[in-house]
Amino acid sequence: MKLSTKGRYGLKAMYDLAVYEDLHEPISLKAIASNNNLSEQYLEQIFSKLKKSGLVNSVRGAQGGYVLSRSSKEITVGDIIRVLDGPIAPSMCLLEEVGPCISGKDCPTRAVWKKIKDSVDDVIDNITLYDMVIEHKLIKSDSILNG
Repeated sequence: MKLSTKGRYGLKAMYDLAVYEDLHEPISLKAIASNNNLSEQYLEQIFSKLKKSGLVNSVRGAQGGYVLSRSSKEITVGDIIRVLDGPIAPSMCLLEEVGPCISGKDCPTRAVWKKIKDSVDDVIDNITLYDMVIEHKLIKSDSILNG
C-alpha cells in the first residue's frame, strides 16, 4: 500500500489552503506550486479532481484561485486521499469493487489485512486539515524554542 504522488501532493496543497483559510481569499495554483516546489500543471490535474469532489471551490479572475469548500476542521486526510487515490487497502481482497475474495472467509491472512486497513482508516479519518495546521505550528514553535 503506497500513496501516489497525487495523494501526497494533493494533501500538501490542501494544507496550504488550510493555512491561509482565515484570509478568506483564494490562493493561486502558482502560489501553491511555488510554496511546495511542485509542477503547476500537475496541480491543475489534482485540483480538477478536488473541485469535482466538492473539497475546493475555484474563484475566477485576476485575483482568483482556490479555497476550501468548507472549514478545515471538517475535511479529513482520508477525504483528500480517497478522492485522489481511491480506496485504501493493503490487499485487493478488501475492496468491494473487486468482489469477494477467492478464498473467502477461509483466507488465513484476510483478518490481518482487515486490521491494517481499519487502523489506517482510523488514522486518516480522524486527522483534519485543521489538526495538521495546528500540529505544524506547534512543531515550528517547539523548534524555535529549542533551536
